[in-house]
This record gives sequence, structure tokens and C-alpha cells, in this order.
Amino acid sequence: MTFEDIKKRVREISKIANISEKEMNLLLKHKHIRKATLNVNGKNYPAFRIVHNTALGPGKGGIRYHPNVSEDEVKSLAFWMSLKTSLLNLPYGGAKGGVKVDPKKLSPKDLEKLSRAYIRKFHNYLGQDKDIPAPDVYTDAKIMAYMLDEFEKIKGYHEPGMITGKPISLQGCPIRETATAAGAFIVLKELLKKINKKHCKIAIQGFGNAGLNLALMLHKEGFEIVAVSDSSNGTYKEKGLDILEVKEIKEKTNLVEKYPLGKKITNEQLLELDVDILVLAALENQITEKNASKIKAKYILEVANGPVTLDADHILKKKGITVVPDILVNAGGVVVSYFEWAQNKSGNLFEMSYLEKRLDSLMKSAFDEVYNLYVTNKKKMDMRLAAYGIAIKRILEAEKARGNL
Repeated sequence: MTFEDIKKRVREISKIANISEKEMNLLLKHKHIRKATLNVNGKNYPAFRIVHNTALGPGKGGIRYHPNVSEDEVKSLAFWMSLKTSLLNLPYGGAKGGVKVDPKKLSPKDLEKLSRAYIRKFHNYLGQDKDIPAPDVYTDAKIMAYMLDEFEKIKGYHEPGMITGKPISLQGCPIRETATAAGAFIVLKELLKKINKKHCKIAIQGFGNAGLNLALMLHKEGFEIVAVSDSSNGTYKEKGLDILEVKEIKEKTNLVEKYPLGKKITNEQLLELDVDILVLAALENQITEKNASKIKAKYILEVANGPVTLDADHILKKKGITVVPDILVNAGGVVVSYFEWAQNKSGNLFEMSYLEKRLDSLMKSAFDEVYNLYVTNKKKMDMRLAAYGIAIKRILEAEKARGNL
């Protein structure tokens, strides 16, 4: 159970950061848990929109389409969004949405119907100053466009700021599609500077939007990527993969394992490769107490949300493996969502160069804050506890200022 992990993590932090029982109870309580059933062509799909905390601003968080979506998962993701927006000093709280569906089994038209049905169920609770969705696993700009269109048809007015990750033609942001990968790339480069390392071997689990774009950025900069995997299997080449060729094979066959110059490996084998950096860009709970002792990477970069469980964290720490946490690493997406939202609300359009420079600045600032706290308190906390501590402190300060504590 993912949220049970979160509760245990918060209790760990409370001992270090002197968080009271009242503060802890407030942190672990969700503001809104809303559920609905979406009907498309006679089939029912459970749907959720959950808001964790709004002390720092309106809810913010993606909507995912996946067969494993559950209330527990969405509650956890909403909590992480609260911490992520707080850590990056964004004027948002945390929220998340999801539909329990296998989108690969739906036609494009049925995906559109599902997306519009989601908005019909939840539109009263969404808005640029209430709760702002965005893309997540198996949702994209096209899905956001359907959702915006349905919302505006119901409301009878334009409100592009009610959702981010939209197409450029609907006032989207030009760097949004690669933002999560770009943020992770900035964090990785900053980490390598801190540890004074230039050459390293990298394995990437997950070849979706974030994993693929990060792989392309790393490949362009000359990093040695020895393995990548998708939801089926992976491909491995000891002297490094040509990511452009792997991308081409993925587009043709939908399977990276078909790359002719690589050796087919499972996702489990990829996780256990002897590399310098393991990038987790798939789904949550990939490294658990069952496989943590087999991990050989020296550093783990969490591009996905919650890929390492609490028990695994403890094992990895004992092995001397550093985990750079998700709420920092994958925050590039919500940072650029903030840029898009700010443009939509103000009517101003920012130059791409400015947006890229601002993303770089915000990610580096957050990384430095987390890394410095971690180094100062290395005996008491890992990088995750450092990131959680900073984010939680800001949320609690806002709650106190509001008179809620």
C-alpha cells in the first residue's frame, strides 16, 4: 500500500524535524477525495480526482489513464504533488486524478469520449483558481485539449488556465512536452558536478515521454546509456546504445527489445545492472525490499513517482546507494505547467529562451537546497528526507499563517 509508506516516511521525518502529532495529522489528511464512474459504450471505468492540500495555492496535478489506478495510488500522488510544488516554491497545492482503464484497448474516439466524460463528472471542482489538471501516464496534449473543450462548453466561457499541458494552438507552453525530462537532466548534471564525476554508465527503466526524452538529451551530450526498457522488456549493450536507433525501432515495432544491436533483457535485469546511475522513469514500487539488495547502481534518479519503497530506501542507504528523490527530479513538468498557467492567466507570452532559463534556475536552486541539507545532516537523513523536510516545513508555515495550526 503506497500511502501507508508515506505515513511511515512522515513519521520518520517528524522525529528529525520535531513535527507535532497535530501537524502530522493535518499533513496526512486529504482535503477532497472525489470518485465517479465513467461510462463509455456501455463499459464502466472508475475515476478519481483527489486534492491533498491547498495551503500554498490551488490544487495542481496530472490525470493518468492506467489499469492499475486506485484510490490509494491517487491519494499518494496527490500528496507527492503537494510536496513537489512546495519544494519548488510554486504557488500550488497538490492534487491528482486518474481513470482505471487500459487506454491501449480504446480507440482514439473512445479515448476522447472518456476524457470528456471525466470533465462532465468533475468540472464543478476544477478551474484555474481551484484545481488545475495536466497530463500524466498515458495522457497527453490531445487529451488535455478534449478536456479543456468540454470544460469550456459546459461553463460557456474560455478558461485556458484550468488545465496545462495543452497543444500550442490552445495556449499551451512550447517546452511542456519535454519539461519533465529537462528538469531531470538539470538535476543529474548538478549531481555529477557535486560528486565530481564526468564519465558514467547509465541504465534507464521506462521509455515513455520522460524516459525517452531524457535518454535523447543524455545521448546528445555524450553520456553512455547501456540499457533502456519499456513496459515489456529492455535492450542492453555494454559499450552503449545508439538512442536514436533505439527510438526508431520503438516507433516501428513498439518494442525496444527488437533493437538488433542490443541484447534482450527483462525490466528486473535492467534494475540490477552494474551501472553508475539507474534512472527509474516507469511506475511506482519498482525497487522494493525483495530486490533492493541486488541493486548495484551507485546513484538512483527517480523520474517516476514513488519507484522506491520505504523498506527499499533503508536497504539502499545501508548499501551506500544515493537516491535522488522524485519530488525533486521530476518537478520540471509542474514548473513548466506553472509557466503555462501564468501565461494563460495574465495574457502575457514569454520567450522560449526565458522559459528555459527560468526552468534551469528553479531546478538548480531546489537541488542545491536539498543537497546542502542532505550533506549537512548525512548521518540523520538521506536526500529524500531532506527534500520532504524542506517541502513539509513550507506547507506547515502556510497552515500556521492561515490559523489552521
